[in-house]
Amino acid sequence: MANHKSALKRIRQSNARRLHNRYYAKTARNAVKRLRETSEKEAAVELFPRVCSMLDKLAKRHIIHKNKASNLKSKLARHVNTLG
Repeated sequence: MANHKSALKRIRQSNARRLHNRYYAKTARNAVKRLRETSEKEAAVELFPRVCSMLDKLAKRHIIHKNKASNLKSKLARHVNTLG
């Protein structure tokens, strides 16, 4: 266990940040899944910019790596474009 007040505070802060980051990462993963399951072109086109925005925000805040966000956006764009 921590011996200093500052270490106790750091534990509290890191736990709060972990929960916060986990919530937003899970929300984005669910949005990506929803977009992948979509088979209608109109719905996918409407959902795609919101999902890309979520991924960009996660990458900007270092919750996911920027290359992972780019790869996901690329695959999702390919999926949306193949729908007809």
